[in-house]
Amino acid sequence: MIWTRTLLLGALAAASLGAVACEEEKPRLAPAATELKAPEAKAPAAATFAIDRASSKVELSMDAPREKIRGRIQGAAAGTLQVDPADVTRTTGLITVDLSTLELFQTAVGDDGKPDEEKKSDLQNEHARTWLEISKDTPDAVREKNEKAQFAIRSISTSGEKDLTKMAGAERTVTVTASGDFLLHQRQSPRTVELIATFRYEGDRLAGLTVKTAKPFAVGLAEHDVRPREAFGKLAQKTLEVLSPKVAKEAMVSLELSATAGPAAAAAAAAATAAPAEAPANGAR
Repeated sequence: MIWTRTLLLGALAAASLGAVACEEEKPRLAPAATELKAPEAKAPAAATFAIDRASSKVELSMDAPREKIRGRIQGAAAGTLQVDPADVTRTTGLITVDLSTLELFQTAVGDDGKPDEEKKSDLQNEHARTWLEISKDTPDAVREKNEKAQFAIRSISTSGEKDLTKMAGAERTVTVTASGDFLLHQRQSPRTVELIATFRYEGDRLAGLTVKTAKPFAVGLAEHDVRPREAFGKLAQKTLEVLSPKVAKEAMVSLELSATAGPAAAAAAAAATAAPAEAPANGAR
């Protein structure tokens, strides 16, 4: 009787541990959303800057044990930044990146641990679009939403000088921490990014700025429901766990942008104001 009871308790304990393990392995999805709304300016004196799409650069890297993946999205970022020269911590903005021009390059790692030559695989790029649900077989309405990645800057902090007017020179650089919301694959999550901002002055007038990541920030694939798919709406049998030796579970993202003040910035701000309201950040897609 004691032996039987011991076996039963052992089986129950094993089942409980198995259930906990399955619960931990189940990916936690970020809340659903379709579009982020541009935050309002925090200061009446804030100047509007329009991001120059043509010169924008977005890069990503995914390092797995058996394969290194590098991605790039060039000339595909747009949006506006609202900057108060007297207090850069009052900066807000919305950056939108078109994922349709995403290019991936892969570097296989041999059994000896040495990397092979970097190559571009058309098949791998097709797979990436299927995972993101922006492939050719995706319905137009869905693809249009999924092709949009966004970062809404809602707050800024810095340990350095925050008043640009107290600095001298044609270029004035500050390192800031930007916090806000990140949207990918119709999933919204909070994000904090360290940025280096260089402000360009023409005399006493703030004319433009460049912004780049001080270090890449991580984006989890499972969190944004980016996972193996065989076709639109059809999940593949292989999971991220199975593919982990070749596909990393997160992408490290970096960006570099330039923005200019002027009529183009005002027009871009007006277009952003006329954009649809932000969707609720919860609920199923």
